[in-house]
Amino acid sequence: MNPARVDFVTLRLFCAVAETGSLTKGAARCNLALSAASRRIADFEAAAKAVLLERRSQGVRLTPAGHIALQHALRLFQGFELFGNELDEYSNGSRGHIRLWANMSALVEFLPAALSRFLARYPDTHVEVEEQLSGDIVPALIDGIADIGVFVGGVPADGLDVQPFQTDELVLLVAASHPVAARKKIAFEACLDYDFVGLNRGSSLLNLIRAAAQEAGRPLRLRVQVRSFDAMAEMIANNLGIGVLPAGACAHRLQPGRLRAVKLTDAWAKRDLVLATNPNRPLTRAAGLLVSHLMGLPVPAARG
Repeated sequence: MNPARVDFVTLRLFCAVAETGSLTKGAARCNLALSAASRRIADFEAAAKAVLLERRSQGVRLTPAGHIALQHALRLFQGFELFGNELDEYSNGSRGHIRLWANMSALVEFLPAALSRFLARYPDTHVEVEEQLSGDIVPALIDGIADIGVFVGGVPADGLDVQPFQTDELVLLVAASHPVAARKKIAFEACLDYDFVGLNRGSSLLNLIRAAAQEAGRPLRLRVQVRSFDAMAEMIANNLGIGVLPAGACAHRLQPGRLRAVKLTDAWAKRDLVLATNPNRPLTRAAGLLVSHLMGLPVPAARG
């Protein structure tokens, strides 16, 4: 049978006729004239190359071929209903795939709790989170590789919609035995006599403290470079240097007698994180809901 010769109206009519046992009642249920319904059934049988209905004086009944046709028609309608239901889930945001790129600070400090609350509300939504350097997030948004980006403010982001997200306070992390551990606050320039532990090349945080050292006219004594805040904390705890980290990333790592956080008095120690999207690549419903959630805006509960 050529499926192109059969449409959903005809299949719906066939199911209605089979259920009611009457061509007249089936046509009425589908809002079709009896003549139009008869023609559709005849065309369906011609396409199937089989007699599907046995005409009798008191109505119609299915032939063996008709029973097979009815089973397949019902499966098609069930599949179509499932298809529609799943599309509805995407349109109302309760299901979807979101690509979120964020720098390490945002990923460690602000996103875990926010994403946990969002996914509790929309359990069928999948959020693919990638930790990336701030400078790499912008081109990913422009190229459509990421849907949402969270990175340090000040990174050139021409062509993107950029909104303030959170304020990231930086502190000096030192071993408890370090000479500056007893201080409550310190200027960054006063730290430049000591060795530093920093993140790998390209990190916006590393670039920031390098620029601060250059402005002070002093070299940055970078002794060890690592890939994560956890590794930084371990190196610092073992007296391999001191380091600048976000306060939120330090909070759960501070241990009496092992690590201490000292407030930095420099203005740059408070930096803004921003959330960006690409206006030329419209967000899916799910991604739009996540943006609203991250920005603290009301979002509707998932349906169902």
